[in-house]
Amino acid sequence: MKIAISGKGGVGKTTLAGTLARVIAASEHKVLAIDADPDANLASAIGFSLDEVSKITPFAEMTDFIQERTGSQKGTYGGMFKLNPKVDDIPDNFSLRRENLKLLVLGTIPEGGGGCYCPESVILKFLLRHILLQRDESIILDMEAGLEHLGRGATRGIDAFIVVVEPGSRSLQTARQIKKLAADLGINQVFAVGNKVCEAGDREFIRNNLEGIEVLGFLDYDQNIVAADRRDQAPYEVNPELVANVKNIYANLQTKLTVA
Repeated sequence: MKIAISGKGGVGKTTLAGTLARVIAASEHKVLAIDADPDANLASAIGFSLDEVSKITPFAEMTDFIQERTGSQKGTYGGMFKLNPKVDDIPDNFSLRRENLKLLVLGTIPEGGGGCYCPESVILKFLLRHILLQRDESIILDMEAGLEHLGRGATRGIDAFIVVVEPGSRSLQTARQIKKLAADLGINQVFAVGNKVCEAGDREFIRNNLEGIEVLGFLDYDQNIVAADRRDQAPYEVNPELVANVKNIYANLQTKLTVA
């Protein structure tokens, strides 16, 4: 199962991604979680400590390694470099590990010369392609907010998108745009998870305004999640109700993908 989690900024993508990764890992499946959001917070949402997080270097910032693999010259754009660098060993060598769960932080693809056809973008493209098409783990991608990842076509090979939405018009509009762009990539399995819901009216608002996007479940607005973040605690470890809801979302997703 290879799932990309997306949505408008601030809707709770990382909370869902981190908790879902822990839920799947607890079911004795191997999981590779990918933090593809420039505002990288997935490590703490999974439950890695501040000390562990402080030692992470996002892969896109490993310039010496990227130079070695691509044959590029550091700090230059437009020069010669390999377009098919070796990437198959990267997830195992550069991931944080927690039992049968691994986390790889990608980082931000730098722009240079008015574009992004640079060694960093090439190796990240090949890395994502390898992960999505050839790895045997369950893959959870915490994508950047908005739609840029779809515009770059970086998510080819996934089984489904989960779009996290909140009961607001802008969030639902983003979900509808993601569904359209995902279809352009040949990905027709797009589902939604409603977050920060406070009452039945919020659930109905989300269900009635998604225009054909099926809702897998809901996560209630909970100040305990905010408090856990302040204490650097993973929601999975302190919020049983959230975990139960994510388990239900995962079960619904398995059913939908099996049927598809």
